[in-house]
Amino acid sequence: MEKQTRLGKTDLYVNPIGLGTNAVGGHNIHPNLNDETGKEVVRTAIDHGINFLDTAFIYGPERSEELIGEVLKEKGCRDQVVLATKGAHKFVHGKVVFDNSPAFLKAAVESSLKRLQTDYIDLFYIHFPDENTPKDEAVGALKELKDQGKIRAIGVSNFTIGQLKEANKDGYVDVLQSEYNLLKRQAEKDLLPYTAENGISFIPYFPLASGILAGKYTKDTKFEGSRAKNPLYQGETFIRNLEKVDKLRAIAEEKGADVAHVVLAWYLAQDSIDAVIPGAKRPEQVVDNLKTLEVDLTAEDVQNISEIFK
Repeated sequence: MEKQTRLGKTDLYVNPIGLGTNAVGGHNIHPNLNDETGKEVVRTAIDHGINFLDTAFIYGPERSEELIGEVLKEKGCRDQVVLATKGAHKFVHGKVVFDNSPAFLKAAVESSLKRLQTDYIDLFYIHFPDENTPKDEAVGALKELKDQGKIRAIGVSNFTIGQLKEANKDGYVDVLQSEYNLLKRQAEKDLLPYTAENGISFIPYFPLASGILAGKYTKDTKFEGSRAKNPLYQGETFIRNLEKVDKLRAIAEEKGADVAHVVLAWYLAQDSIDAVIPGAKRPEQVVDNLKTLEVDLTAEDVQNISEIFK
């Protein structure tokens, strides 16, 4: 359990299995969430040695950060946790726009600090790029906050390779968070090689592709909400994806592991992926995610899995 890994070139050390918290207070993302269950998810993570928590202003909005702040205060364990949050969303006349301007990002950090009830954030991400702010200027504002001790590391999320290079002009970007999973491997083309080359830690989101890579669906499963619209879950594509997952199941059984644990272990075997942040709606899912650390993939396993999903 005590295995700690360093995030890129930062001085942040984390359990490679973190916790994505969009289901903790993320009432605008998931229906029927219970805030007390959300807090219990966070408590369970901390009690089981998960010290990397990933949240964002937009989860709730604001509620996820508030709940995490409450738990950290109640447990008195702020210094044992690596806290990541994100900002960029701004409400204008009820519509969401993205803002990466230095003034907005500095204000976003201040308001996150209040909700999280802390005086520093370990990793602050620009959640989405805006259209107008030069990305090195946006990151420059975060560098000022880092020099002031308000944040410890600088992240960007959902940036294209061009935006990432501009953001990293002065070498200040520590972490990139981007969509990447076995069914969506575009990041291998340019983002992952760039992060590996530049000592940037790559944190994949949607690592289980909304559940299909957890191996829990069959061709008869009926979907509602966002999954019903997700191209990975449509017609022939869905059937093909399930066939790939079935091949994975054979490897998982050999290892005495679940499909989800093998998938997460495969990411951790990739260059520049130091940690993963699977989400959890219930405390027992948090504990289950930790079984990933017991999966031992050989170089041959990693290659075989890559081939199945090429």
